[in-house]
Amino acid sequence: MIDNTPLKHIKELAEFIALQHVDKVTPINFIAEREGLKLFYDSYEKGTFDGMTVYDDGCFYVHLNTDNGNRIDSERGRFTLAHELGHYFIDAHRVGLKQGLLEPHPSKIGIKQFNTIEREADYFASCLLMPESRFKEDIFRQKFSFDLLDCLCKRYKVSRTACAFRFAQIGNHPIMIVYSEKGQIKWKLESDDFPYKWLINGWEVPVNTVMGEYFYKANTKDIYTTEKVWAIDWFNYVKDDAINRSFYEHCIPYQDKALSIIWED
Repeated sequence: MIDNTPLKHIKELAEFIALQHVDKVTPINFIAEREGLKLFYDSYEKGTFDGMTVYDDGCFYVHLNTDNGNRIDSERGRFTLAHELGHYFIDAHRVGLKQGLLEPHPSKIGIKQFNTIEREADYFASCLLMPESRFKEDIFRQKFSFDLLDCLCKRYKVSRTACAFRFAQIGNHPIMIVYSEKGQIKWKLESDDFPYKWLINGWEVPVNTVMGEYFYKANTKDIYTTEKVWAIDWFNYVKDDAINRSFYEHCIPYQDKALSIIWED
């Protein structure tokens, strides 16, 4: 068992490392190699794991699964490596791996983490790839839209999911992120000041939403655009005087999965 690390400390550590480099695309492979980590981009079968850090005979080895899209130049691969760097740079994780208190374990990226160690590594990755000072500078006086999110993704070479998470944490406009599989909501995340916290159908995707259109209707031609939705179609505890309150939803579908970003004008 290892001690938890305060998020403030993780943020300061990750951003100190990132801000040593002038490029907004944090050179995480260079950072790993400078620290003497041995990186292995290899085939470990699809669906198994994204990354794994192992300590053996005085060296740290990081394995990245290319079958899951973790290539050296991909957004997913960059976040996976940044996550594994969290296990190396966070003192409690590194010492835990060295002393056998933290067993080498497969990390999966792109899901909501419930394990404290994994959440800490995810947070380190977000701060390393998108340092707060740079991120806030890029969104200063910018009106939120899906196009802005896409622009930020390209600027920092991160995925839409990672960028949306970071925006929910430190952005200048409240948003909610909802992720579902086969019509069942697996997790949601909202900014602290987002006006609603509860979904109307619990963990089932509401029908009268863009995400609902994707899962329940045959005609899905409009799901790749930003659409207007109503508060009463997504959220619970909407007061009578807010039944006409509208939001925007942009749904990103992939096979039997979908992620929606919801915000108010």
